[in-house]
Amino acid sequence: MTDNAFGPLSRPFPLHRVTPGGVEAPVEATAAENQALAVDLDLPAIHRLEARYRLTGRSDRVEVTGRLRASIEQICVVTLEPFPVEIDEEVEIAFATPDPRRKREDAAEVELSADEDLPDELVGEHIDLGRITAEFLALGLDPYPRRPGAAFDTPDEPVAEGPFSRLAELRPKQDDR
Repeated sequence: MTDNAFGPLSRPFPLHRVTPGGVEAPVEATAAENQALAVDLDLPAIHRLEARYRLTGRSDRVEVTGRLRASIEQICVVTLEPFPVEIDEEVEIAFATPDPRRKREDAAEVELSADEDLPDELVGEHIDLGRITAEFLALGLDPYPRRPGAAFDTPDEPVAEGPFSRLAELRPKQDDR
């Protein structure tokens, strides 16, 4: 993605609006944002990009859950032609403010289950839902997209002759003896 601090898709959501009961937050990219994000992700086109999020928690810890849907084009690794792709990604991410009382040494002692990630750090008074949308779109892309039905055609190559194949022709055959 780009070095721009906000990226081509930015939707700052104020932390003071987050409640324990949750709040809904939709994100729909404009045509210009789709075009800029397509350039960043090296895609021929993004036709539609939308996400629906639910933010729950408090201002010091926020859970973001939802779903991202997109209609894009990717380049087939076989035919090198663009083809349409539908993306449908589930989003689940947690944010928390750093605990100033916790020392660095204590961080190594945190026990997590296999399904649990450490929360991302909350910085400032906003969560950028646009950046989350762009990141989960990037995660949902197939790194080796292949158009349905596309297959590599392997040409029938003659068996490569070894360095001594010409000598084999000179050797007398069994019948000649």
